Amino acid sequence: MAGETNIDTLIREMEPKLHPGAYVFCSLPSNELPKGVQILASFREEEGMTLVVEQSEADQKGWDYEGTMGWITLSVHSALEAVGLTAAFSNALAQEGISCNVVAAFYHDHLFVPLSQAEDALNALQRLSANH
Repeated sequence: MAGETNIDTLIREMEPKLHPGAYVFCSLPSNELPKGVQILASFREEEGMTLVVEQSEADQKGWDYEGTMGWITLSVHSALEAVGLTAAFSNALAQEGISCNVVAAFYHDHLFVPLSQAEDALNALQRLSANH
């Protein structure tokens, strides 16, 4: 099934879902993935390996991180070449004063927002979708 590219459909059908738990971004000096860790996302950067993991995983390993995040998935299957979705939800969150780190995967966009604002972010996204 091909991903959706129509911006109106994407916004109307994004169906944001807040996952339970707390998530963190960690940076490890090695560019190799550690073993025995449930990694949600990773990205190799010049400075090291960035990992997104549950806060409990990072705490168990003694890894440093800044802040805890809530994880929201936009359930709509957005095409990688879709235009405007990131701008639309970023603007809606910015109007509420909520920062957002986005991971675009093959099927869905995943938003990481400050854990203390996760419910507010979910509500803002639901309003955006309902009012579009």
